[in-house]
Amino acid sequence: MLSSANGITPNGYLRFRNFLQKACGISLSDNKQYLVASRLGKTLEREGFTQIEQLVDALESARSAKLKEEVINAMTTNETLWFRDSHPFTILKTKILPEMVNTPLKIWSSASSTGQEAYSISMVIDEFKALRPGVLKAGERIIATDICTNILQHAKQGEYDSLAIARGLGADMQRKYFDKVDDSTWKVKPHISARVDFRYLNLIDSFSSLGKFDIIFCRNVLIYFNAELKLDILRRMHDSLNPGGYLFLGGSEALSGLSSLFEIVQCHPGIVYKAKPQ
Repeated sequence: MLSSANGITPNGYLRFRNFLQKACGISLSDNKQYLVASRLGKTLEREGFTQIEQLVDALESARSAKLKEEVINAMTTNETLWFRDSHPFTILKTKILPEMVNTPLKIWSSASSTGQEAYSISMVIDEFKALRPGVLKAGERIIATDICTNILQHAKQGEYDSLAIARGLGADMQRKYFDKVDDSTWKVKPHISARVDFRYLNLIDSFSSLGKFDIIFCRNVLIYFNAELKLDILRRMHDSLNPGGYLFLGGSEALSGLSSLFEIVQCHPGIVYKAKPQ
């Protein structure tokens, strides 16, 4: 078993970094050996590997699909909460939705993790429609994608324990939008989950098959990619937006070198990026 970061040779770590970036775009820095050791320790032990090179050899073999999925799942960060950062959801409710009341609405949550972002968006839509009865008659659809297959299964179930529910969600919203399953589990109400379609997607691959969107949430995921891949993904997201569509990024993320594609919209507080016509 690889018990510590000290068991990862420089060459082995380099090979694993290259594999991970090629497979899913995640770019590990020079000093993340401890992270690899901690997240893959059980896999290495089960497979009988004592060196990271042995794992990479297996991942590069023709029969590696299941192992590859397991490794990507383990190396993917799935930290999330309800209404994370709050500003994007306020902007969605007060600025963007009022502009889109007469057309079918299509939103993409591009790194949906365990589903909190996508379900939070659906709750915002519900709140907006309650304030303005009769709007959005053309319907709303949320496509939620992630690369982590086991996390997607959890998101589709829409069930959360009390600790997960408490992370960003008040008691009133909990009562309004969740049904109690048992003493420690809550399930998203059907009319909220019905808007959301969860799908597997690797952002380094084409996403043109998803069609066009009015709004894209791509928050707190680009920080894991190198600069070249970030630009590629953002250019393709621009192509996936309808004219005048909006893009949300994470609080620590920003567009760089793409001023010809997006206009910064200051919302005080918070910002959103509006797609320029090409």
